Amino acid sequence: MPYKTIDEVVEHETEVRRSRFICALAPAPDEAAARAFIAERRRLYGDATHNCTAYVLGTRAQKADDDGEPGGTAGTPMLEVLTRRGYADIVAVVTRYFGGILLGAGGLARAYGGAVGETLDRVSPITMVEARLVTVTISHAHAGRLENDLRAAGHAPRDVSYAAEVAFRVAVADLPSFTEWLATATAGRAAAFSGEEVFVPVSPPARTA
Repeated sequence: MPYKTIDEVVEHETEVRRSRFICALAPAPDEAAARAFIAERRRLYGDATHNCTAYVLGTRAQKADDDGEPGGTAGTPMLEVLTRRGYADIVAVVTRYFGGILLGAGGLARAYGGAVGETLDRVSPITMVEARLVTVTISHAHAGRLENDLRAAGHAPRDVSYAAEVAFRVAVADLPSFTEWLATATAGRAAAFSGEEVFVPVSPPARTA
């Protein structure tokens, strides 16, 4: 199923009844990247009252942490905003500096979720669609030309082996047209094998003058 993600860090600050909420969003292709970003933000704002977190990794994992706020009032609302808005491969950290006025459970949930929502409003989302890792085999004599043809057609090889195998990613919706293109481009010399599921960004439409 398609989802949205980002490719750069975006930060935005809000204030709720004198408490400061600093939200930072970052791309997180895997759990190691998510954890590293969280650790970086906690080092940067080590004097803050709380550094609450949430991340979504494709269809594989979701995690939220209230970092000392009452259970379910911070990380969970943050996670809910990310998933409701259709984002994945993303990590959110909301840093709070307490302003002296208690917000209550409902107020906290709205503040943390709102901080993430307002920051998402400022990102340039990238849509990711389901794809397959395709491996194409062809005789070594024709492998170089095939690789060049693939690049020209917008299929950047992910791996090229000396056994004349080329691996790359093709959106599921494009598989039928790709198979037809491959047969024509190689005069039937190549064989394609569809493998593991991956996701690829949707290419933006070409801009016209």
